[in-house]
Amino acid sequence: MGKIRVLQCIETISSGGVEQTRLTLAKILPKDKFEIKMTCSHASGPIAEALQAEGVELIPLGSMKHPFDWNIHKQVQAIIREYKPHIMHGGVFEGNSLTALSGTWMRVPVRIIEETSDPQNRSSRANWLLRQFSKMVDKVTAISPNVERYLLDTARIKRSKVQRINNGVPLPALVSEVQKNAMRQRLGIGEDAVVVGFVGRFFNDHKRMTDLLEAISIVNEEKLKLLMVGDGRDRQMVEERIKELGISERVILAGYQSDTAMYFAIMDIFSVPSAREGFGLVAAEAMMHHLPVIASQVGGLKDVVLDGVTGYLVPPQNPSILADCIKKLLADPELSQKMGAAGYQRAVKNFSAARYCRDVESLYLGLLKEKRVQV
Repeated sequence: MGKIRVLQCIETISSGGVEQTRLTLAKILPKDKFEIKMTCSHASGPIAEALQAEGVELIPLGSMKHPFDWNIHKQVQAIIREYKPHIMHGGVFEGNSLTALSGTWMRVPVRIIEETSDPQNRSSRANWLLRQFSKMVDKVTAISPNVERYLLDTARIKRSKVQRINNGVPLPALVSEVQKNAMRQRLGIGEDAVVVGFVGRFFNDHKRMTDLLEAISIVNEEKLKLLMVGDGRDRQMVEERIKELGISERVILAGYQSDTAMYFAIMDIFSVPSAREGFGLVAAEAMMHHLPVIASQVGGLKDVVLDGVTGYLVPPQNPSILADCIKKLLADPELSQKMGAAGYQRAVKNFSAARYCRDVESLYLGLLKEKRVQV
C-alpha cells in the first residue's frame, strides 16, 4: 500500500488557528501513511517554516478575488492533475471553494470542507453558497459545537454531511521553576506579582485587546501585571491606549513569540476577550497550562470554558464585568488554582492534539473505505 496523498487548501499561512491545526496534523499523522501538500494564498513566518520542516510542500497561489476566481482554480487543477490526491481537505472560504469546485471537476475521490470561523454576520448569499458546496463534498467538518449548530441551523446543511471534530492543542512542555523565575526576572515581573495573560494577534475588532486593557485599569491593583504576547496591525493603537489609561507600569508587551510555552508558564490567570471565535484554541492552550480562563461568551469559547468551573464566561465588550472576574480570582488564589486544575483535566480529555488527529485520521480512512478508494 502506498501513501495516502492529501491536498489541503487554506488561505494565508501566518500565525492563525487554522494554520496551527494543520501543523498539528502534519506533526502527528503517521508520515509512513500520509503525504501532505498544501495550497495557500501566501505563506510566511514560523508556522510556514515548521510545516515545511515536517515535509509539507507549500504551494502559494496568490490572493483569491472571489470563490470562482478561474486563475486560482486553474492552478489548483494543474496541481491535482500532477499530484493525484486521494483526499482534498479545504478550510476557510477560499480553501472550501477550491475543494468543492475544482475537487469535484477533477474528480478527487474524497472531498472534505471545514468551517473554521464563528460567522456571526455572514450573508444569506454566502450561507447559500456554502450549502451548495456541501452538496459537492463528502463531509463538512465543524471545529466546535457552536460551528456545528451554525452549519445545521443557519447554513441548513444536511445532518448526514456534517461531522464535528473539536480542535486540539498539544500538551505543553514542562517548564521548571528555575526557568519560570528567570523569565519573570527578564520581563521585570516581581515575585509577588499576579500575572494576567493574553496571547493572540493584535486585531482589535476580533480579539478586543482594548477591553482587557480597560479591565486592568478598572481593577487598579499594583501587584497585577498584564502580559500580552502577540503582534499585529493594531499594535500602535494598543500602545496608545495603554498610555491613555495610565497603566504603562502594569502592561508588558512581549511581541510575537513562536514558542509561547514559557510565557504561559508564568501566567496566573488567562483572558480571551474576543468578539468572536470559531473555537478559541488559545483558551484550550491556557487550560493545558493549568490556568483559569476568563473568556467572552461567544462562539466556540462557550463550549471550551465551563463558567464557574474552569473559569468565567463574560459578555463580550464589557470591561467592567471582565474586571470583576479578575478581582474574584485575585481575592481567592485557592479558587484560581481549583479552576486551573479543572481546566487542565477538561482540556486533556476533550481538546488534545492527539485526540484531534485521531479523529481526522479516522475520518480520512473511513471515507476512503466508504468510497472504495485503492491507495
